[in-house]
Amino acid sequence: MAGKPYGMICPITRVCEILEPRWTIAIIVALWAGNTRFNEIRREVGSISPALLSRRLKELEALGMVERVEDRATGSVDYIRTEAAVALEPALDALAFWGQRYIKAEMALCTASVSSLMWKIRKMFDAEALPNRRVVMQFRFSDEGLAYDTYWAILQPGAEVEICSSIPGFEVDLYIESNVPSLLGVILGRTTVAREIDLGEMYLSGDAVLARTMPRWLPVSDYARIDGVAPLGDQRDWTAARAAYRVSATA
Repeated sequence: MAGKPYGMICPITRVCEILEPRWTIAIIVALWAGNTRFNEIRREVGSISPALLSRRLKELEALGMVERVEDRATGSVDYIRTEAAVALEPALDALAFWGQRYIKAEMALCTASVSSLMWKIRKMFDAEALPNRRVVMQFRFSDEGLAYDTYWAILQPGAEVEICSSIPGFEVDLYIESNVPSLLGVILGRTTVAREIDLGEMYLSGDAVLARTMPRWLPVSDYARIDGVAPLGDQRDWTAARAAYRVSATA
């Protein structure tokens, strides 16, 4: 985290020096979401390299924000937030609220990773709103340049949700065709399933009941429930939004 200090006496700037290195806040958020193992954190964060994640975790440990807990019997390692990291929750919530209200939806959604989105979705299904049997859903994304454009979610009573990128060998109950920003926009309350279907950005086929009840079994994020969320517009230019993001990120 070494870098030229701001040289200011405001305590906020010191916090910025600690938290601003790339991926630091994302790692803290991943820990906040309940991920404690290295590979879990990496999947939650997205396209971070193993070497950089290891370095950032060591830096957070040195800052007293992460505790590394090793089980000597099994060799497994967990990373646990300390009280200092837990105390950041109100500040991170405030940032999320501000982002939901004041960052344009196109800019907020344009760079989402499909793998990170599916990893997030696996924790969001509401089992009580689904049939009491195995349910298989296929998610197909139309975005350009994806390493994998099709994922399957396998949901079984009493078991953790499985997300896979290879054909699972079960009959599919519901097919969901969309693009990453549209589906993420639904989850973050920037748009709705019904609106995306009307705009032709999302298509559901298969089990009619599952299709109709999607807003129930895939509820929106808590951050979607705040007042004043900036909505996703009808006219979308994701290429231009990504270009604008790259300019702002390198400025």
